[in-house]
Amino acid sequence: MRIAVGQGHGGDVELVDANDPDATPERLHREALGAAILANPDARWVWADTADWYPALLAAGVRVERCVDLRLVGAILAPRESAAVAPAWLQAPRSAPEREHSLTLFDADSADFSTGTASSVPSPPTAVAVAAEDRRQRAIMQRSDALGLTLLAAAESTGALIAAEMHAAGMPWSASEHQRMLADVLGDRPGPGRKPTRMESLAAEIRALLGAPTLNIDSQVDLLRALRTAGIAVDSTAKWELRDHRHPAIAPLLMYKKLSRLYSANGWAWVDEWVHNGRFRPEYVVSGAATGRWATSGGGALQLPKQVRTALVADPGWSLVIADAAQLEPRMLAGLSGDRALADAARGTDLYQAFVDAGVVAKRDEAKVALLGAMYGATTGDSARLLPRLRRAYPTALGFVDVAAATGERGGLVETRLGRRSPVPSARWFDIRAAGAAVEATPDQERRARRAAADWGRFTRNFVVQGTAAEWALTWMALLRQRLELLVDPDVTAETASGPCFVGRPHLVFFLHDEVIVHTPTAQAAAVVDALRACASDAAKLLFGSFPIDVPLNIEVVRRYGELVSESDAPADDVR
Repeated sequence: MRIAVGQGHGGDVELVDANDPDATPERLHREALGAAILANPDARWVWADTADWYPALLAAGVRVERCVDLRLVGAILAPRESAAVAPAWLQAPRSAPEREHSLTLFDADSADFSTGTASSVPSPPTAVAVAAEDRRQRAIMQRSDALGLTLLAAAESTGALIAAEMHAAGMPWSASEHQRMLADVLGDRPGPGRKPTRMESLAAEIRALLGAPTLNIDSQVDLLRALRTAGIAVDSTAKWELRDHRHPAIAPLLMYKKLSRLYSANGWAWVDEWVHNGRFRPEYVVSGAATGRWATSGGGALQLPKQVRTALVADPGWSLVIADAAQLEPRMLAGLSGDRALADAARGTDLYQAFVDAGVVAKRDEAKVALLGAMYGATTGDSARLLPRLRRAYPTALGFVDVAAATGERGGLVETRLGRRSPVPSARWFDIRAAGAAVEATPDQERRARRAAADWGRFTRNFVVQGTAAEWALTWMALLRQRLELLVDPDVTAETASGPCFVGRPHLVFFLHDEVIVHTPTAQAAAVVDALRACASDAAKLLFGSFPIDVPLNIEVVRRYGELVSESDAPADDVR
């Protein structure tokens, strides 16, 4: 049963059978929606936007098992249909998500494929309008040759439920632990107009070493001028460029920049704003990036450095189950391309070491550099040097991303495993390409055209892999959410700061690309570990069928995030 939910007159709610175009809507008071959902536990609830309906239900203690988020599904389907066909209320703009540092590959072109904004926000749709749009979207999926669209739509909609639930439950967060960490790293909390003591001490040291007693270190213009005056030939103040110089001011300057980032992004003001009643409740944006990766519109949960996460502390009697998928994107490439040699290398916890053992490269670090370079289109340095070895060992996988890159260079569209399409390049991109191909093109126009083609080719090369990894992670979480439903601990009845829907119930509290954290009654922790592994395997089967893709997980059960023993491939940004 599919029940469409819409806005009635006077703030009432309308419900209607989404499968019956002639059905008459039922009207009820908004407060009665929760009772209707509880009375129909097997229904799939169809609405315009989960974020508009679900938070109030969660606050009232009502969880939704299944839904269809028409806004998210419509965004997936938009490249397959004329945008003008979708109703105005589906195209109404939402606030832009906070940008992620990890998505800089897409930053330069993100503004170019905007679909435009409406001059005014349309009225919320009625249930009849919601049902009609649901039928339109289902028809598109039935006509499509992308067999995974239905799974993607279901996973994306479940992701919207998960995002709302993670916001409602919050991450168990110790403000006192966070403040102790800040004092340890930065010094005492500064008064108005001052910097933390350690930053001020470093600033004084930097000014002395640069011979610039009045230098405003937080001004890039002033700092760049002072560096050059001191004989340090730099074009920017970026840390990767500063590290190439041996001047004694460089080390304290790099430390100052790290501390400044911590202070501004996750300092005392952040704790005051985002941590309340033992919970940090960030605002997640499902599919905030073109690939389907998530973003945040508040709280910066996807950019929390590891030293900040030490404040992540489970409630008494509860534990944190922290899991991340090992080297997810290379494994997704093996499945996408059908490269059995790469799939064989991926069987086990360390794919990069398997490259060394097979004699493809001499060192594990070389394996990582080579494979990441292949997926991101690196053309210089160690990646370019090692790439021929990788091509000989895994020609099917490398050929797959080469084709994706070539398609992008022509301005074509590529797709993820489940059928999410890449955005169309901007009109400006096509203009540059046309100018470079013209008979009268100048050498500069030809260079710009080649550069534009190469840049977009790198985007599409990575889009298929990163987007498929996002689909696996979303499917993994959707399956896990179902399994956690079966693990409610009846002996845990005490109220929790997570809210009425999470009493005695293991629940997701954090998600970052290939990492999740589950807050669970300690008695259920072992069962949660089993569920995480089973759902990872099932997600791979849903995406790749019988093709043998192994996605091993690194899992730890702790009371405090600071107790973690293992580290991921990415180095920690530790400022201690």
